[in-house]
Amino acid sequence: MYIQKSFSNQSTFFQKLRSFDYILFFLILILGIISVFAMYSSDGGVFSYHTKSHLVRFSLFFLMMIFISFINIKTWHALGYLFYITILGLLFWASFYGITVQGSQRWIDLYFINLQPSELMKVAIIVCFAKYYHRMQLENVNKFKNIIIPLLILFIPISLVISQPDLGTSILVALSGIIVLWLAGVNIKYFFYSSLIFIISAPFVISFLKPYQKLRILTFFDPDKDPLGAGYQIIQSKIAVGSGGLTGKGFLKGTQGYLEFLPEKHTDFIFTLYSEEFGFIGSLFLLLLYAILIFRIIRIGSISRSFFGKFFCYGFGSAIFVYIVVNMSMVLGLVPIVGSPLPIMSYGGSSMLATMIGFGIVMSTKIYGKQMIS
Repeated sequence: MYIQKSFSNQSTFFQKLRSFDYILFFLILILGIISVFAMYSSDGGVFSYHTKSHLVRFSLFFLMMIFISFINIKTWHALGYLFYITILGLLFWASFYGITVQGSQRWIDLYFINLQPSELMKVAIIVCFAKYYHRMQLENVNKFKNIIIPLLILFIPISLVISQPDLGTSILVALSGIIVLWLAGVNIKYFFYSSLIFIISAPFVISFLKPYQKLRILTFFDPDKDPLGAGYQIIQSKIAVGSGGLTGKGFLKGTQGYLEFLPEKHTDFIFTLYSEEFGFIGSLFLLLLYAILIFRIIRIGSISRSFFGKFFCYGFGSAIFVYIVVNMSMVLGLVPIVGSPLPIMSYGGSSMLATMIGFGIVMSTKIYGKQMIS
């Protein structure tokens, strides 16, 4: 009897291994390896602080992703609201007692990492909304109560993130939530009215922005107005991307990065450094990896039997797409500069942690995709 039970457990484990999405697994691994080499280049070809830290974080969080993958998707459904409330509590803590860096109070010192809860909220809001709409009938989605409650759930963390202040991340948190609202079937007229109100109120909203935030918007329209100040970063970024040409200057041979013309090249502007060294072809290869990655996430959602898994995968895949588009558009000068890291590639422990948690839940959806959630 013991032998039969042991064999059954092993069989179940091997079934889970067979259900693992190895294409997604290797895509994440390849992107992680590319990111380490990009970080090595940003450190000037020296295995220095950023490279070591990025490598350690990616390795640990990659292993964590594998561990999360084997947690039953039913558990994530059960903990959906608790996960959101926990991250919301961390956001409150960061806003009132967090570490202040360059005028922004958005980090919590956990000794081994300075945690930025707003990054985790990008995933938590998707988990929360996926649970909220999991069993809701389509005809009930547009009832007044079911419109107001999600908006309140979304409004509270956005307000906290804006107060830190971190306008860029608050926009990304909002987009993460709005994507799930759209997927859940919220009537398009609400999005139309909201967009109209936003456009009309934009001049009034801008008047409440911080001076540096107003400067970023003005710089977007005319970066040459202050080429050595506010416009310096985006001008140098365009030069770096353009100088890469078709095939790039080669690994460790990017002049803009090595001559220190690119500030923040290891964080939000890591794509600029990569594009200068590997050119248009290298950039297309990176975009192809991301495209296949997003396709696999959406594919996993489409074959899941639970609406919770579907909502999460569709929401997370769409959010990853938005983060990539915003980051690359930002470094190319197509949108104003906002704090939007490139998933996996950019340096940042909180961003990497949130992304890997998201991938872990996607993998869990794949492994337990045949299970129904009541």
